[in-house]
Amino acid sequence: MGTRLKFFNGCRSLWQAVRQLSGDDGYERYLAYHADVHPDTSPLSRNVWFANRQRQKWSGINRCC
Repeated sequence: MGTRLKFFNGCRSLWQAVRQLSGDDGYERYLAYHADVHPDTSPLSRNVWFANRQRQKWSGINRCC
């Protein structure tokens, strides 16, 4: 039973690392940050947060030359 638990914990850790590297956990990180820094205000909804991130990502110059 211990080996199976270690395997699943390893898989979970790997999946969390992949999500962090790809930015897929961005909303969860935003919620944690918002709760720490702005506990008196309500956070953005997932849809509004995503639209803001897309606008930030794709506005402006996106090339080197």
